[in-house]
Amino acid sequence: DDLAGVIRRLWADQGVQACFNRSREYQLNDSAAYYLNDLERIARSDYVPTQQDVLRTRVKTTGIVETHFTFKELHFKMFDVGGQRSERKKWIHCFEGVTAIFCVALSAYDLVLAEDEEMNRMHESMKLFDSICNNKWFTETSIILFLNKKDLFEEKITHSPLTICFPEYTGANQYDEAASYIQSKFEDLNKRRETKEIYTHFTCATDTKNVQFVFDAVTDVIIKN
Repeated sequence: DDLAGVIRRLWADQGVQACFNRSREYQLNDSAAYYLNDLERIARSDYVPTQQDVLRTRVKTTGIVETHFTFKELHFKMFDVGGQRSERKKWIHCFEGVTAIFCVALSAYDLVLAEDEEMNRMHESMKLFDSICNNKWFTETSIILFLNKKDLFEEKITHSPLTICFPEYTGANQYDEAASYIQSKFEDLNKRRETKEIYTHFTCATDTKNVQFVFDAVTDVIIKN
């Protein structure tokens, strides 16, 4: 209780709030505000995590994490690979002939990498997407692009302009137009447009209904291929 009270007072402090408002300048977990705003509930002795509490947790992927599950009588093997630079060499050659799902945080357009504070995260994601989409190991691979964290992006775009990432952007700092622009930037990286299709979805991983809808669509793509 004492610790929770101290954290609550700290979170309510004007200086801490001013620092939080500049969180794009440093590496703060996306879910920090969610947990800190709900501290009273979380600090209770009878606290049981809700579905949202669990969905908003994050553990950084290192190496390759394999998960097996069944959906619509299909057996899936899902491989979660680390996106950090040091992780990529471990997995790029492993996935010839698979269906590749590439996940990008829309909200990362104004952030920098933890391992290189000169490099914009969205630019780095585009470089990685380019290298996967056009890689010899993925010549026959369907690419499903998840533009994730659309909820955070919609909130952020109203006060943090897209020109931070794309100085040439002349559209409105408004969700639909800005999100479509980012989608086109990624899809334009596909050098085999005549034979290779990119299936793009805007996602919010903490919205279970959205994930259900997207997963149905993804399953259809996998079956088709």
